[in-house]
Amino acid sequence: MRPYAALVLAGGGARRLGGADKPAVTVGGRPLLDRVLAACADATATVVVGPRRPTYRPVLWAREEPPGGGPLVALQAGLDALEGPARHRPAAADGPVGTVLVVSADLPFLSERAVRALVAVPDGCEVAVAYDGRDQPLLAAYRMEPLRRELALLRTEYGTLVGLPLRMVLQGLMLHRVTTPSVTAAALDCDTWEDIATARARIREHETVLDEWISAVKAELGIELDVDTAALLDLARDAAHGVARPAAPLTTFLVGYAAARAGGSAQDVERAAEAAARLARRWADEAGGTSDNAENSDNSEGSDGR
Repeated sequence: MRPYAALVLAGGGARRLGGADKPAVTVGGRPLLDRVLAACADATATVVVGPRRPTYRPVLWAREEPPGGGPLVALQAGLDALEGPARHRPAAADGPVGTVLVVSADLPFLSERAVRALVAVPDGCEVAVAYDGRDQPLLAAYRMEPLRRELALLRTEYGTLVGLPLRMVLQGLMLHRVTTPSVTAAALDCDTWEDIATARARIREHETVLDEWISAVKAELGIELDVDTAALLDLARDAAHGVARPAAPLTTFLVGYAAARAGGSAQDVERAAEAAARLARRWADEAGGTSDNAENSDNSEGSDGR
């Protein structure tokens, strides 16, 4: 995947939420802003335009001027922060940034897969924009120089960027509309409490609830390790069925502890899980053998007529 910077717009009055602090509203136990930041964690630099607040990973902060000036003013402030003095940028952001992902802070289903699809802007295009029946300029990846060009042209034409709708920036750009399922799923934003309720219900659907929970736990504990969830679930099942139900959580805890002592890599987790799984199978085999021996003993006693 080509390098990119991320720009997250987290301002606005959230009038349809009654003035609530929308980026801090939780979905799946995590603030909306943190969910967005997790999806673009591999950006070379990340700027959040809005009031400073705790976030699960470091970011740069910017504020639009004037406050409440609208999305184009916020976009300009974010770009200026990305290209500001080197002392204010992380080392990974040194050098020119060719592509910038621009998203709002209220996208609970933004995923790494959706980000990868967007930042792969095809040659000859200036923006890859999510399209779910309409263009979504706050779910798009822009070539930096064309984006700056369009902002400058709009400022010249209208005398200001204040109050202008964000969609105007797309008018002069060569578009690539992205309609992959991960991107269209990410287009669900949370403008109302009904939207929040819908998002909270969706993450609890059977097909996704486990992945959502694992992601939430990893974020809460500051863990970035990707492990074979299916293998750990198989281990928990074997421990529960072959030993006793309480053995399942205790065994997976011990596997994690052993992996951490060994170094904490995905391979360490895999080796510890395999060792515990072999033990669980031996344990179950012994139980089966004991049962068979008891049955054979009963049959032997019966044949003696005693």
